[in-house]
Amino acid sequence: MAAEVLAQGGVAVTVYDAMPSAGRKFLMAGRGGLNLTHSEALPAFLARYGGAMPLLAGAIKAFPPDALRKWSESLGQPTFVGSSGRIFPEALKASPLLRAWLRRLDSIGVEFALRHRWTGWDEQGRLLFEAPDGPRVVGAHATVLALGGASWPRLGSTGAWVEILAAKDVTISPLRPANCGFTVAWSDIFRDRFEGHPLKGVALSFGEHSVRGEAVVTRTGIEGGGIYGLSAVLREAIIKAGQATLHIALRPDLEIPDLVARLSAPRGKQSFSNWLRKAAHLSPVAIGLLQEAAIASGTLLASLSAEKLAAFINAVPVQLTGIAPIARAISTAGGISFDELDTDFMIRRLPGVFAAGEMLDWEAPTGGYLLQASFATGAAAGKGALKWLDRKI
Repeated sequence: MAAEVLAQGGVAVTVYDAMPSAGRKFLMAGRGGLNLTHSEALPAFLARYGGAMPLLAGAIKAFPPDALRKWSESLGQPTFVGSSGRIFPEALKASPLLRAWLRRLDSIGVEFALRHRWTGWDEQGRLLFEAPDGPRVVGAHATVLALGGASWPRLGSTGAWVEILAAKDVTISPLRPANCGFTVAWSDIFRDRFEGHPLKGVALSFGEHSVRGEAVVTRTGIEGGGIYGLSAVLREAIIKAGQATLHIALRPDLEIPDLVARLSAPRGKQSFSNWLRKAAHLSPVAIGLLQEAAIASGTLLASLSAEKLAAFINAVPVQLTGIAPIARAISTAGGISFDELDTDFMIRRLPGVFAAGEMLDWEAPTGGYLLQASFATGAAAGKGALKWLDRKI
């Protein structure tokens, strides 16, 4: 995005990419349909960025969701608003948009140098790269760093830049998983039977925070959209205390009196699991989770009154023992402190060097907020670099 802004401003631009092809993480983001942005009103949209909101607001207001939709449409990829308010290209794929974008960049003179891994600067301030034909030194009047965080390192975002910038005394918050899963010490029986099974239509809560969504049982724990919505507060709790207790409501749409009435029906000769399935309309994985939590807490489900069982069903405790590895996270928290940047996204200690995207210290939930802020900060860094180059001239 920075390259497009700079090239449209009449600047000669080369994009150096460590990977063999451009936009690999963008393509991964599109694997589920490419959720570009979200349709909610801008004040609510900006609030999704939490403490980083005041720092990102200027860039997003300058390139808001409507501008991103128009940009996508200008590349032949009109968008639509899904039932959840999320915005997608009509093609529901990243590849057509990426191909059109690369054609546009080529048409305005942007060059690509692939398989070029940036390793820092030399003593004259020139950029150093590991290239296919050996080390390469490049002089630049302005540099935009858009190296991502540390999630999905096989797509290029390894976080190796942290040491390079830290050596220049740039303050960087530790990179941490965001929109991530968590580890749970499942029993072998539960893990082997329900790995990969989704818990649909549940409500998940931790303290005063609650979200509706879906969770998926993994071999090592739990992940999914509902989990990602709570991942920031769960992560910080685990960092602080070493563990956290998540509560899952398996039938959140049923009022407790209604659920109690259903659970008051006679069981007859049915097995307890079969009775639960019919009375409370619980899926096999939901019943398995209920039994797993009961065993962990020393509770005998069959001995509970209808009232206590109903309460247990809508507040199943799941002990989270750790955070899933950052390499599997959807995104990254932490990064370059905004105190290190001026209003044009230039790193104050490194005149002429700008930074954008997940390199910066912000995080957001899934739903289009991640790509929107990446696009917007890229455009802002490009504009900042244009101003810097004009100043230099």
